[in-house]
Amino acid sequence: MYSTHYMDLLMQNSPWNLILFMAIPVILAETIAITELFLLKSPNAHPTLSKVNRTAGILAGFAFFGIIIYFIPNVIIPLASAGEFRTWIDVVAIFSYILAGIPMILLALLNLKLLFRKVVEQKKTTYAILLLAAFLVLSHIAMIFGMVDPGIAGYKPKAKAVSEVQPPAHHMDSMHEGHHYHH
Repeated sequence: MYSTHYMDLLMQNSPWNLILFMAIPVILAETIAITELFLLKSPNAHPTLSKVNRTAGILAGFAFFGIIIYFIPNVIIPLASAGEFRTWIDVVAIFSYILAGIPMILLALLNLKLLFRKVVEQKKTTYAILLLAAFLVLSHIAMIFGMVDPGIAGYKPKAKAVSEVQPPAHHMDSMHEGHHYHH
């Protein structure tokens, strides 16, 4: 079984990449979703709930802005220029993850009152819900495809040079001790 670059990235530098690229964005998005549900049911809910929702929305936007700024030069460009995407599965996982950041950045701009400034509050709530929904769909596509084995789409790692595959000579001698091979 092979893994996508998305999954490799999450597993590298454990646990920091998992925290930065998965836990923080997901916790912020879930905070936004949960508080938004309460605010929809009771628009005049406790003001702290609205502040938590707004703050999580702004932080999620900043987090994804940073993630996108990191991903483009450090992941996407090197993989694309070297032709190393592990089939279309890898491409879907990585690009849907990056695309998921766009609605979060827009949500942050909405919460900072830099987007749709002259729109009535109810319309802003609708936009916020649509942006959150877009994020959830795209991020789940990224997670699902990120966990798919790219081998099912024909991925096979490039063959290594013979010198990379063979163990050092002293290991070969010990491996052959006591074993008789017939040619």
